[in-house]
Amino acid sequence: MGARVFGLAIVGAGLAAAPHLAALLDLRERIHVHHVIGRSATRARALAERLPGAAPGTDLARALADPRVDGVLLLTPPDTHLALGSRVAAAGRHLLVEKPVELTVQRARRLLAACEAQGIVAATVLQHRTRAAATRLAGLLRDGVLGPLHGASISVPWWRPQSYYDEPGRGTLARDGGGVLMTQAIHTLDLYVWLAGLPQQVFAQALTSTAHRMECEDTVAGVLMHAGGRIASLFASTAAPPGFADRIALYGPRGSALLRAGRLDLQLADGERYDSGDAEAVGSGTDPMAFSHHGHRAILANFADAAQGRAAPIAPLGDAIGVLSLIEALLASARRGTPQAVTPEAPRD
Repeated sequence: MGARVFGLAIVGAGLAAAPHLAALLDLRERIHVHHVIGRSATRARALAERLPGAAPGTDLARALADPRVDGVLLLTPPDTHLALGSRVAAAGRHLLVEKPVELTVQRARRLLAACEAQGIVAATVLQHRTRAAATRLAGLLRDGVLGPLHGASISVPWWRPQSYYDEPGRGTLARDGGGVLMTQAIHTLDLYVWLAGLPQQVFAQALTSTAHRMECEDTVAGVLMHAGGRIASLFASTAAPPGFADRIALYGPRGSALLRAGRLDLQLADGERYDSGDAEAVGSGTDPMAFSHHGHRAILANFADAAQGRAAPIAPLGDAIGVLSLIEALLASARRGTPQAVTPEAPRD
């Protein structure tokens, strides 16, 4: 017997909704959207019209009072996630929240605590974990194919035109909590942490290049230091036109692995090779939505399964706090000009 249809409410009807819409249309036999809630009634109505049976509105309380709603997909800006997510948790509904989970580790931990207090499933949209090449590499690393890692590099050479940052609030501390790290590189950093673990300390420089007028950083370079002496280099930017695929390279005594835009190339010192996945668009250029919705579909399907006790979340909210703590440490290092510890367990100043 198959799983029953999962009832969903969407909160937020802006740019981030597009890949979720495509994913939910694919999953319409598995997930039914009952409500679309937005600050703009016009946007909410436009999105709801694409989802048969969905009622548009601006009142979250109405959606949370509907017994058909099992979970909420939260697509609002990150500065709203604590307040809105806490309301979802208090209503006993499961929560799937877009990245970044919040503006700071302290606020993210408060949201996690609210979810844990209610015993709900709380997960994050970190869809790069669902790529076939990434899951293949994760398995090979667990099997020790490369041996203990001794080095790595992370590169996110993307591009966004000035028009992207001209949208009110975009690239600001108040709404987004940061620039390239919080909004673009977070996916690649999360994937790195998922594969290789959280570093203990970082040292970084950050700036806003001459390519953009914006409050926060558009370019970051840094060094990540792990326990046991392993180090990794980081470069992330939205000032690298026309934009290129992000990549993670991992190095061990037995071989090296390169993960690039959904494609894995792993080669051992003895010549044996492991290849997996296919190159794919990643939204690295002018169009931030130029990527497949398949990862979002996998995250949404997994969220419904997890809420019904059929699976573990692919990206639990607690994991999102880990990558957020890495970003906080990188930005703090850039501000202070000194190495910073990565501490997901405690709030930072």
